[in-house]
Amino acid sequence: MSDPICPLCERPIPQDAHQSLHHLIPKLKGGKGGPVVLLHQICHKEIHATLTEAELARDYSSVEALRAHPRMAKFIRWVQKRPPAFHSKTTGPRRRRKP
Repeated sequence: MSDPICPLCERPIPQDAHQSLHHLIPKLKGGKGGPVVLLHQICHKEIHATLTEAELARDYSSVEALRAHPRMAKFIRWVQKRPPAFHSKTTGPRRRRKP
């Protein structure tokens, strides 16, 4: 059986790789029980470091939309050069939250 493919970075997700499910519509914004996708953990963390829950629900509720976001596109180009099981800490939020 072949490894599943991460729909964000399009690399295989080996069984021993850090992985997680991403709700395309955040649970806090009505996505509980909605569609989910299996991603590398590093890809999932980058999504949440880049976009707010509101932005995800409003404008980025599909893999295609996520891939089109400029910061996500830059991250994808970078991570695609790494081995499929590559994992690294995400440096933290890149977005500025409004008070």
